[in-house]
Amino acid sequence: MYPGWHARSSATAVPQERVLVPNNRIALVTGANTGLGKQVATELVSDGVAVFFGSRDLARGQAAASEIGDGATALQLDVTDATSIAAAAERIREDAGHLDLLVNNAAISTTRTDVGDMATLRALSVASRVPLDEVRAVWEVNVFGPLAVYQAMLPLLRESPDARIVNVTSAVGSLTMMADPTSPWHSNFEPVYAASKTALNAVTLAMMVELEGTDIKVNLVSPGFANTALVNFEGTESVQDAAREIVRVARLGPDGATGTFTLWDAVDLPW
Repeated sequence: MYPGWHARSSATAVPQERVLVPNNRIALVTGANTGLGKQVATELVSDGVAVFFGSRDLARGQAAASEIGDGATALQLDVTDATSIAAAAERIREDAGHLDLLVNNAAISTTRTDVGDMATLRALSVASRVPLDEVRAVWEVNVFGPLAVYQAMLPLLRESPDARIVNVTSAVGSLTMMADPTSPWHSNFEPVYAASKTALNAVTLAMMVELEGTDIKVNLVSPGFANTALVNFEGTESVQDAAREIVRVARLGPDGATGTFTLWDAVDLPW
């Protein structure tokens, strides 16, 4: 999966209305205004979960949330902006008092706007050619972003009797798989998107280790390769099918598994 095919658009400053969240399970999905994030958030709302639609561009988040209706609340959240993250955490605390589910979904594959297809992007992303600024920009979203959101939301998760963190990664982040010359993705491993997901896997493991012995569950999920504009419509699965494993894990109850790295349907992936 290569979410965030195109560079992110600039954020739009739109005042946020006060929305009181219903007294039920509370979730935050980052990058929820489009693609897999929107699909996951939509399905959770259909379950009766009150979902904050985290979106860097608030107007787009509001548009997505309005399509869903009751149970969906737009929340301005730029995972690369500490002030935005802190404000989002405070908003959730004021409106809900706690957080039961955090889905770290927001990610990009490139900031370039001069790439026409994924084959070209991969050719430009090899270790010997890729600009370091491009690596830093993608890692800022895909690695440091989820960690920053985790740090800000953890106090709210600790207030829940049934808290779970779901980090959305990719199978191309598996070093075991990518180091295998027979893997169909072996030649696609590069230091931008693929390695950022490897780093996210490592960060997720650190979360798992930290939260051992607590009631907070942590899972790592590789979704399918969704056929959306974010990957230039080169994906092989519908958004609904690609999101299935994220949704399955997000729906797990207090007795559900923790410390897993899976793809659909509950298939374990090597780290």
